[in-house]
Amino acid sequence: MFQKMLLLLITGVSVTTLGITGCTAQQQDSAAEVQPPVLTSQTETPTTTQPQERPGDVPYVPTPQPVVDAMLQVAKVGKNDVLYDLGSGDGRIVVTAAQKYGTRGVGIDISPERIQEANANAQKAGVTDLVEFRQQDLFKTDLSQATVITLYLLPEVNLRLRPELLKLKPGTRIVSHAFDMGDWKPQQTLQVDGKTIYYWVVPQEIPANLR
Repeated sequence: MFQKMLLLLITGVSVTTLGITGCTAQQQDSAAEVQPPVLTSQTETPTTTQPQERPGDVPYVPTPQPVVDAMLQVAKVGKNDVLYDLGSGDGRIVVTAAQKYGTRGVGIDISPERIQEANANAQKAGVTDLVEFRQQDLFKTDLSQATVITLYLLPEVNLRLRPELLKLKPGTRIVSHAFDMGDWKPQQTLQVDGKTIYYWVVPQEIPANLR
């Protein structure tokens, strides 16, 4: 009798233990099902913007597309160029150069909204392999890699920027929509749809009046 009771007790404990173990496994399976997937570096979207460090130097006014086309034509941009657009806005100059001429380009803008818009436009145009947009102060940007620089700023901003532009490699081409560079006389001036385009080439020797 004692042996029979002992056998029943052992069997009951074993069944209970198995039941608890099975329940725990099921709970773990359920938990695994509801766990959200962990993002890997391949699926995460990188943050490309940051709070704007200071107010912009110019209001945002896009360059009309016919003017963009003429600016790129007068500078004779090509696939071997590196174009920097200062105050790049929605990125249209850099994106157009990449689409039409296979030109590598860098857009510089201080506004996080403009950088996001430019990146979206580059993606839409399928040129993200050729262009990049940097949220930077244009006066703190290293321009030494540029072979072409495009601008649509203001006269006083152009004049502040002029000493840095004159330090660039001789032969670097500079194109400005609407505003000149004071005493630095352009090599060409064009009129397109009622808008003025100015074109310079950085000289081998800087004239005395520009030093």
